[in-house]
Amino acid sequence: MLKKKKNSGTAASRNMVVAEKPHATASEQFRTIRTNIMYAGVDDPIRSVLFTSATPGAGKSTVAANMAIAYAQAGIKTLLLDGDLRRPTTHYTFEVPNRKGLSAALIKDVPVEDEVMHTAFEGLDLITSGPIPPNPAELLASRSMERFMQSVIIQYEMVLIDSPPILSVTDAQLLCRHADGVILVTDVENNNRDELIEAKTLLDKSGANIIGVVLNNREVRPSGAEGYYYPEAVTDS
Repeated sequence: MLKKKKNSGTAASRNMVVAEKPHATASEQFRTIRTNIMYAGVDDPIRSVLFTSATPGAGKSTVAANMAIAYAQAGIKTLLLDGDLRRPTTHYTFEVPNRKGLSAALIKDVPVEDEVMHTAFEGLDLITSGPIPPNPAELLASRSMERFMQSVIIQYEMVLIDSPPILSVTDAQLLCRHADGVILVTDVENNNRDELIEAKTLLDKSGANIIGVVLNNREVRPSGAEGYYYPEAVTDS
């Protein structure tokens, strides 16, 4: 990704490079990841992807948001779902209220349509986390969550899920059951091999289909050009 900015909890600090600089190297990398996901499911198309990380601060939420925009720009009807019911961020990223969303849908068992927000990007809808509940793991493991995901898969061509870090809480392990593929995001500046191995082990135990790893905050300095910080996709073959 592009160089990190301070105060990452605010919308202004979120770098939506795919929208703001569509011709930048970083934007092309997101489109490359989109293509890699497509080829990862040639025989069995991937229509839902979970983004997680081993620990906080890897940039998974920013990667997920940029990927959602990249899919919408390709004419694919896309939903970005904030599955982090503990420390949600997508409502900051897209500067929308968080009064309704996933938690409200699960608790009230209401139709998906009641929780959807349209974004400024054509073809991209958003469901925020909703108010933080006292029992996130129980909600994500509920039958309401299963019905919810069945409903969104019918309505959208691609569903991208932003989940909590897998070594912090069990939520990502619960959410990966609802995703065709999982992408693990890691920040190369703070990369910890042991943590990544532990994260992969937990995902494997949960039956997750790990389709790739995104190396975030990797610096490349082209000759005669300003340096870029961008994600690099490493997909399983």
